[in-house]
This record gives sequence, structure tokens and C-alpha cells, in this order.
Amino acid sequence: MTQPTARGLPQDAMTRLAQLQPGQPGSIFTSDLTVNEFLLVKQAGFTPVGMVLGSSIYHVGIQIGRWSQNQELDVLSQAMYHARELAMSRMEQEANVLGADGIVGVRLEVEFKEWGSDIAEFLAVGTAVKVDDGTSWRNDKGMPFTSDLSGQDFWTLVQTGYAPLGMVMGTCVYHIAHRGLGNVLSNVGKNTELTQFTQALYDARELAMERMQKEAEELHAEGIVGVQLHQRNHSWGAHTTEFFSIGTAVRPLRADHTITPPSMVVSLDN
Repeated sequence: MTQPTARGLPQDAMTRLAQLQPGQPGSIFTSDLTVNEFLLVKQAGFTPVGMVLGSSIYHVGIQIGRWSQNQELDVLSQAMYHARELAMSRMEQEANVLGADGIVGVRLEVEFKEWGSDIAEFLAVGTAVKVDDGTSWRNDKGMPFTSDLSGQDFWTLVQTGYAPLGMVMGTCVYHIAHRGLGNVLSNVGKNTELTQFTQALYDARELAMERMQKEAEELHAEGIVGVQLHQRNHSWGAHTTEFFSIGTAVRPLRADHTITPPSMVVSLDN
């Protein structure tokens, strides 16, 4: 078997990962799963091998939108997307070094730093796991699957015959046009829809969702579960906002799969 590559990982990370290798003297796993989640992941047939992370400190550039026009700020969209991809890929590399089949309970966070309003840290954290029966659960790209599902939801997914393929996401940074003075004055005291604002937010969400779905298609997924759709202004001001959609792409373990009736699935939540 070829040795997994660790391109781009710092030496401190490699030292930490070496201490997590099964069979090494004094090796103990680390996990950010709760006790209940840990037990459910084990019940699903997976063993945690270590907490893995990826980080990217990113300078987000500048792009100005036209004052009176709804438009995507594609330079900023690309920056937010690329920075997250760097963090995610480094987390996946750490899991690959550990020989993991997947990463569960992934958290993907963004924090703008006090060093400057245009500098942000993108952080991906999760627990790498190996399947107990030796089968491969890696996705079509040959990498460990990633999932942001809770331990409880991950257990339910596996119990009902589905496999996670990877976290998929879409982002869109959008400039929402300002209202002209005439428009403001004409609506004073009235109940009325602000159609320009409605259309802007609708378009931005659709772009984010469409990009997330495209990633799922590339993984040959049947669908996406646990989808979350966030809106964040970050430091750009009230008229520029990011729409970010994220979820876990899944597909059945077998082509002839049918879901077990709910009455036959035992809940371990309590």
C-alpha cells in the first residue's frame, strides 16, 4: 500500500497525527463528539481514530457593487469559496494520513480577525473514523467521506442503508441595490413589497443552492440531507451579504435499497 501524502500539512500537525496512529505506543484517539454521539458512531460500525482539522488564514479582496444594481460580487464569492476549500482539503489530508474512511461531525467556521476587517480564518474540524469491518467507505474521488451530520443523524443514516459521500456547499456574495429617494418617498406609510430586495435575496439564495447541488452531482449523489442555508454580512456592510448553503451528499449502499419502515428502526437518542 502506498503511503498517504501529506502535502501542505505543517510539521506540528504531522507530529500530532503520528501520535494518533493505531498501534503506536501511547496512542489514544481524540474526538469532539459528545459521549452519546461517540457511542452511536461505534454502534453504526465505525471507530474514531482522531480529531482532524484544516485551517486557512485568508485575505478577502475588495469588489465594489454598483449603488443601484443587484449583482453578484464574483471576486468575493470566489474568495469565500476557495478559503473554505483550503480548510476542508487540509482536514481531509489529515484524515487520509490516519488511513480513515471518513470524517463525521464536521464543523466549518469563519471568523474575521482583529488584524483587519478583510482577514478571516476558515476552520474545518471533525472526527476521523474507520469502518470496523474493513470495507471501503471512501467516495468516488478516493478520499475519506465528510459529513456535518450529528452522531445521532449519522447513525440513523447508516441504519437506513445510506452512505455519506461528502459535504457539499455553495456560496454567493451579493450586492443588494440601494433604494432611490423617489422609491423611499413613494412607499412612506404604505404596506408594500420591496420587489427589488425580494428579487435580490431570491437570486442570491438560488445561486448558492445551485452550486451546492452541482457539487453533489459530481459525487454522483442521490440527494443532500441536513441542508443549512446561512446569510452573513461579515464586515461588508448592510447591502453586501453572503448566502452559504451546506449539507451532506448521500446515496444508497445498494442499488436495490429500500428504507426500513420507521417502526423497525430502534432509536438510541434516549
